[in-house]
Amino acid sequence: MSRSGRRHLLSIADLSDDDLQVLVGQSRDYARGAPDTQAPLRGTTVGVYFRRTSTRTRTAFSSGALRLGAQIIAYGPNDLQENTGETIGDTGRVLSRMLDGFVARTAGDPGELRNIAGQRRMSVINAMTADEHPTQAVTDLSTILTHLGRLEGTRVLYAGEGNNTAAALALALARVRRTRLHLRTPEGYGLEPSVLERAADTARSHGSVVEESHDPRETPNGIDIVYTTRWQTTGSVKEDPDWRRKFRPFQVDAALMARHPGARFMHDLPAHRGEEVTADVLDGPRSIAFEQAGHKLFGAMSVLRWCLAGTPA
Repeated sequence: MSRSGRRHLLSIADLSDDDLQVLVGQSRDYARGAPDTQAPLRGTTVGVYFRRTSTRTRTAFSSGALRLGAQIIAYGPNDLQENTGETIGDTGRVLSRMLDGFVARTAGDPGELRNIAGQRRMSVINAMTADEHPTQAVTDLSTILTHLGRLEGTRVLYAGEGNNTAAALALALARVRRTRLHLRTPEGYGLEPSVLERAADTARSHGSVVEESHDPRETPNGIDIVYTTRWQTTGSVKEDPDWRRKFRPFQVDAALMARHPGARFMHDLPAHRGEEVTADVLDGPRSIAFEQAGHKLFGAMSVLRWCLAGTPA
């Protein structure tokens, strides 16, 4: 935490167990309609900077900041002087003298945001880098908590690419007691080994499991949540021209859901019907994907309040 009492959220790995519990619980409370009449961010200004496209995350943080009483300044990918050669560190030092918080989606090197977070005046929030999407994990856990009424003991089957959403999900679920995350990813498209190792180690210390397999037929029983993301992550291009053939067996379809009759379906969106998920699943009665999208607002509000106000609700 900085001297001003402000915090950064750059990675789930930076949070304590208590921090994560506060963020997820506060998000769940917002989802339940808990009023926040204090406008805890009144008098603050939040910069919202997206180099990559975004519907949910950008709208959630913009709307969330306004609902909490902050003013916002929105930047597009070509608006800052880093495009003319200013270092990202200098950009951060300047912005920190004018802003209270900076929400950024770079979809690139996470070191850039850590560089910006080197100053002690302005909170920095990772709205997605190439390696991790931490605010998505807050959204996902609060969605699960709201719909299942618990997090402890939850069993999640994740099918698809081991991308930044999957990385954040693994790092977050690993901190919850007795959870089991079963990742089913195509060969060569799993979690980064260091992330998988860190999540698995954290899980063991919490009596939980994070494990990865490249065989889509190996799915355990008792699954509560089936989760997928689109196969082509924002800002990324797959070099292998045959990659879709490798991903096809990992599609979430009616047959997969039938093997897990008690499970709900989640997707971080946007979705490509007929690729990572079939339309009958995404639009079916067991899908909570669009409720999950709505939780982006509640997760953003929780993160903004925790980072800028410096105290839990």
